[in-house]
Amino acid sequence: MTDGNRAYGTKKFKRSTSHFADRITADGRDGWPVEAGRYRLVISRACPWASRAVISRRLLGLEDALSMAVVDPIQDDRSWRFTLDPGDRDPVLGIRFLSEAYDAREKGYPGGVSVPAVVDVPSGQLVTNDFQQLTLDLATEWSALHRDGAPDLYPERLRDEMDEVMRAVYVDVNNGVYRAGFATDQQEYDGACTEVFRRLERLSERLAARRYLVGDTITEADIRLFTTLVRFDAVYHGHFKCNRHKLTEDPVLWAYARDLYQTPGFGDTVDFDHIKRHYYQVHTGINPTAIVPLGPDLGGWLTPHGREELGGRPFGDGTPPGPVRAEEEVPAAGRP
Repeated sequence: MTDGNRAYGTKKFKRSTSHFADRITADGRDGWPVEAGRYRLVISRACPWASRAVISRRLLGLEDALSMAVVDPIQDDRSWRFTLDPGDRDPVLGIRFLSEAYDAREKGYPGGVSVPAVVDVPSGQLVTNDFQQLTLDLATEWSALHRDGAPDLYPERLRDEMDEVMRAVYVDVNNGVYRAGFATDQQEYDGACTEVFRRLERLSERLAARRYLVGDTITEADIRLFTTLVRFDAVYHGHFKCNRHKLTEDPVLWAYARDLYQTPGFGDTVDFDHIKRHYYQVHTGINPTAIVPLGPDLGGWLTPHGREELGGRPFGDGTPPGPVRAEEEVPAAGRP
């Protein structure tokens, strides 16, 4: 593994900002207009930030417009690699490592090679790795290419409330588990872990009488919380020492997470095998043996959740997405 992987847990954690923050927009103001078939979304099913984009793409029905590449969950010293594909190359981009698309855009760029990443297929250049903005643009700028019945994931009338909720979830939960897991001293860990569970308690209270985080339909806010919750017991509880209690021990959040998992577009994108192998085998600084635990039992994700009693309309005036395409199905090893 790389020195960077071994360094986790030995130096203070700081989330890198997205160096490539160009946007793909309907009017092409950054030089990248929305265009069906032009771009390729590169993701890891292990990564919560990338998983946001996978869920959004599926809910919005953008599979024909935006192709998707899945990288190996295990990185080597060149970071994300296409070793799941024949010949160890992405069949569309023709590259072996995602770093090649970064280099095609800018030599000697600061920061690492991250996912999700959107690559311009004709030029082979990276367009953006801005995980915060990407899914918002899929929901708004790409609307002309949405499927019939696609949900409104970023309703204009709810944006102020959504932005406030998502900001708190990002700081304390999405990023908080990493700050706890990669802490280098007791005080740093104590503070981060305390904030994680304080926010989870508030979210549990918020969701006790409402089915979704904001409004009565699924929105981007639910996607962002889900990608952390679905990884919580599998990796964050043990690997990142966020172990004041498990997700399964919070009746509200556990039911909320199961409700989303069983909603088309959420659970059918989750690969627990990739998730566990990535965290436990890549973060050798905090798991030097690289042993992947056998648990937890995943069967509970398919049990009844009872959240329908709270009302709500998952897709609003829209409809669920259709079946997952055969080539994008999660292998059996990654499912309950």
